[in-house]
Amino acid sequence: MNRLAICPGSFDPVTYGHLDIIRRGARVFDEVIVAVFNNQAKHPLFTADERIHLLKEVTKDLPNVRVDVSDGLLIDYAKEVGAHAVLRGLRAVSDFEYEMQITSMNRKLDENIETFFMMTNNQYSFLSSSIVKEVAKYNGNVSGLVPKPVEAALQAKYQMKQ
Repeated sequence: MNRLAICPGSFDPVTYGHLDIIRRGARVFDEVIVAVFNNQAKHPLFTADERIHLLKEVTKDLPNVRVDVSDGLLIDYAKEVGAHAVLRGLRAVSDFEYEMQITSMNRKLDENIETFFMMTNNQYSFLSSSIVKEVAKYNGNVSGLVPKPVEAALQAKYQMKQ
């Protein structure tokens, strides 16, 4: 049986915290699909295609990781691709409360799909895409927060907006 997990998120942009979870998940599961979901409540800086491109670039060294996109419900996507696991990263207790609500709803929708929580490495516990965007917006140094291709994409994006 292929142990397939989905690592969902908006990844706007992908950070070293995301990559930590993806890399560690790739060691646990046979295959990991990093799925870009378009959260209608958020106003992304990067288009879905740009986020997919960046994710593919920074995960190209992981042969059992692939990148995809979905606009629907996570549970419907999991059924579509034949996944029985969802991989979620946790930074703090506040993440757990939110993730517990999502997991409970997902379990209500399909009790056969399990959610696995992985604690982010402590060095990334403060890191979020929102913080990265805020620092980059004001020309701050994000080199230790995101991979080089993402850093370059952030710089290009904010130069265009000025």
